[in-house]
Amino acid sequence: MKVRCIPLLVALTAIPVAASAADDADLRALRDEVARMRQTYEKRIDALEQRLAQAESKAAAAESVAAKAETAAALPPTAPVGANAFNPNISLILSGLYSNLSSDPAGYRITGFHLPSGALADIRPQRGFSLTESELGISANVDQLFYGAMNFAVHPDNTVSTEEAFVQTTSLPQGLTVKAGRYFSGIGYLNEQHAHAWDFIDAPLPYQAFLGGQFNNDGVQLRWLAPTDTYLEIGAELGRGANYPGTGRNKNGSGASAIFAHLGGDVGASNNWRAGLSLLTTSPQDRQWDDIDAVDAPITNSFTGSSKLWIADAVWKWAPNGNTNNTNFKLQGEYLRRIEDGTLVYNSAAAGSYSATQSGWYVQGIYQFAPYWRVGLRTERLDTGTVDYGVNNASLLRPDYAPARNALMLDFNPSEFSRLRLQLAQDKSRQGVTDNQLFLQYQMSLGAHGAHKF
Repeated sequence: MKVRCIPLLVALTAIPVAASAADDADLRALRDEVARMRQTYEKRIDALEQRLAQAESKAAAAESVAAKAETAAALPPTAPVGANAFNPNISLILSGLYSNLSSDPAGYRITGFHLPSGALADIRPQRGFSLTESELGISANVDQLFYGAMNFAVHPDNTVSTEEAFVQTTSLPQGLTVKAGRYFSGIGYLNEQHAHAWDFIDAPLPYQAFLGGQFNNDGVQLRWLAPTDTYLEIGAELGRGANYPGTGRNKNGSGASAIFAHLGGDVGASNNWRAGLSLLTTSPQDRQWDDIDAVDAPITNSFTGSSKLWIADAVWKWAPNGNTNNTNFKLQGEYLRRIEDGTLVYNSAAAGSYSATQSGWYVQGIYQFAPYWRVGLRTERLDTGTVDYGVNNASLLRPDYAPARNALMLDFNPSEFSRLRLQLAQDKSRQGVTDNQLFLQYQMSLGAHGAHKF
């Protein structure tokens, strides 16, 4: 009996020993796992600490650069802040034209509308090859308060004129902006745009008859942009008014004033619009023009008085989801109405009263049917209205004729810096004359040129 109990006792004694060995193996495994985890996290922490040190170093460098820039900005202009710090933006618009006209442009005029010789020269087309209006522009911020710009125009007759030369505020409160110098007036829609931004080669007939193509002024302009979701801009101008429909003045004060208002907004994601109403008032003195009297004799007349021009304009633009790259459409139109009252001197001799109410309009549509390609159609009309020459009614003609013109254009725009254009037009500005016209034009933009307005 004792012999049988010995193996059982040995077995019972071995059980705790085996259990103890198993526990030791598990503990060693746990300790090894903890050690590996500690080593891994220590490496990660070291890497994070290195990244933090690098980020702090970069932040310190950026703060140093910012501090230097702030210090440089506070220095006077004579301080050495870099060779190119104050270089202005310079742009150059190169434009050339070939014209084929069926009628001699030497006798060009707009029947029933009295334009001075200078204004006629600006709008009269030329045959053959010519340089159209090319433009050199210089612009830059003056400082934190002002912006300045100047644009020179080179004309086909090799003359150079200063189209614009102005300073403009950049930081007035309440949406106010003041511009002073020479500038294109904010009246209408087309007037404020430079010629290279037009969709056709020339200005429409109403702009030619009432503004000599385009009206710029020496003076001061105030604009206010309302803080509303709907675009609302109101402006006023006061200036010399030396250009047609005004004249130069040898007296103090102003010779022209203008007020205008523009309203616009979006319709969905694909459409937007703008509409405006403007009034330009000038005070021409001895504004002269050459004419033909009732017996077909050449004469020279002059007008002194008041000239008021109302302009109503509207523009609608469409682009699918606002993307103009592939296709878009623009519908644009303006109505102009002028009222003049004063004194007319007939052929430098007989003076009498003069009053006239005349109007005109144009409508055009521009469709981009593929990338780089656009086609456009414009129709334009003038109404000679009612003209009263007073005591000179029997001596001066009052033709019952409505000047008109239609134009079709196709242009290719391989980039925003170049354009090639073909334009066909039928001009009936002169009574009894139909001028079939063909134009080929190139426009190239070099340098830094700002974006155009809506």
